[in-house]
Amino acid sequence: MKLIISGATGFVAREVIRQSLSRNEITSVIALARKPVSIPEKLPPDANPSKLKSVVIEDYENYPEEVKNEFAGAAACIWTVAITPTKSKTYDFEEVKRVCQTSTIAGLRAMHESGVSKPFRFLYMSGAAAERDRGKPGETENKVLQLAAELDGVEASVVKPGFITAPGEIMKSIAGTMIQYTIGIASISVVDLATAMLDQVANGFEKDPLMSEDLIRIAKAHQVPGE
Repeated sequence: MKLIISGATGFVAREVIRQSLSRNEITSVIALARKPVSIPEKLPPDANPSKLKSVVIEDYENYPEEVKNEFAGAAACIWTVAITPTKSKTYDFEEVKRVCQTSTIAGLRAMHESGVSKPFRFLYMSGAAAERDRGKPGETENKVLQLAAELDGVEASVVKPGFITAPGEIMKSIAGTMIQYTIGIASISVVDLATAMLDQVANGFEKDPLMSEDLIRIAKAHQVPGE
């Protein structure tokens, strides 16, 4: 399967790319970002770097034909472009809406128009605390699901992870444990998050939304060999 990963220079996307290069069912990875994407470091021995193709997009709201041509035949997309809830407080609301909502909808439309395969699975990464009410950050989730229902052959789901930790970062792990203890939202490692998202786009969406507990369970049941 051909997989599109948006926001490909980001923390989560880099791990998704790293794992994708070792998964046999993934034959091609389109890394979409506003600057060139390099091959991740510390690839496992079974990784195939030749599967990765970096595609630069100047504006996530506008897709030239040469970019759409790269999308053709794709079976899925993991969309990670966003402004995190913490950082969103420092941005104007309209800018947050443009990045998180307008760009996402434009991206999904462009992919559909490019001639992706059917079914085409679109997985949108949100946050555990995002509410789907109108005017709130989680409203984008509803917009994505509604558009997917309108487009022929498109399936969509939303992942809503809690605090995301990185391997070897003890302080982040401690912070994640404290957050889970105080507000009841489970933290998840970036490795498990990427594993679970790749499983869902490859094998079909189990449910919507997919919360941290779901993602951890899926990751443990479908670990990539060597992880």
